[in-house]
Amino acid sequence: MYIPPKFALSDAQISVALHRGGFAHLVTHTGDGLLVTPLPLLYDSHRHSLIGHVARANPHWKAAGGATVAIFAGPQAYISPSFYATKAETGKVVPTWNYDVLTVHGELVAHDDSGWVRGLVTRLTAHHEQNRADPWQVSDAPEPFLAGQLKGIVGVELRITSVEGKTKMSQNQPERNRDGVVTGLRASPDPGDHAVAERVDGAGFPQGRTGYQ
Repeated sequence: MYIPPKFALSDAQISVALHRGGFAHLVTHTGDGLLVTPLPLLYDSHRHSLIGHVARANPHWKAAGGATVAIFAGPQAYISPSFYATKAETGKVVPTWNYDVLTVHGELVAHDDSGWVRGLVTRLTAHHEQNRADPWQVSDAPEPFLAGQLKGIVGVELRITSVEGKTKMSQNQPERNRDGVVTGLRASPDPGDHAVAERVDGAGFPQGRTGYQ
């Protein structure tokens, strides 16, 4: 991924992003082309891997061994030149796009083992239910039903070889232009634009806040 120094995530920000996990697009290169699967992934710090699962009918797990990348996308928004104070000063402005993205590269491994998969879905569920007042647990489901559901999925693991992170949030603009971007996005009815406004408001430098914090 092309990452100008101004937009590079720090090692600390990359660590935060990995530990947060979330929804990704898993892309694996095969002899027949590229396989793409959207799925939630969880970071396993002991294995330095991302783990998740796919439907058994999904051929992606059969591409085990292939070079793979998981792409996590954060907030993103179109940036109009009309937001910039320098538009009135020089007119030398063009549209752009602000976004956060994390790409995790590695080798794909499949786990077609009921014990491994059960442990995985238990961890995934605990992770995503942890802040709920009445968290659901895998053990809440009847055992025969659960066993049948587990047979329909296969675990996948991305053994990480490298990670790249980029946060493009108007860091390359002067402060008056960043202020204009924040004001312009906050005036939008789109909640996604508001999320980017918050990023720009704290992203004057590459060490600033990102969509993964």
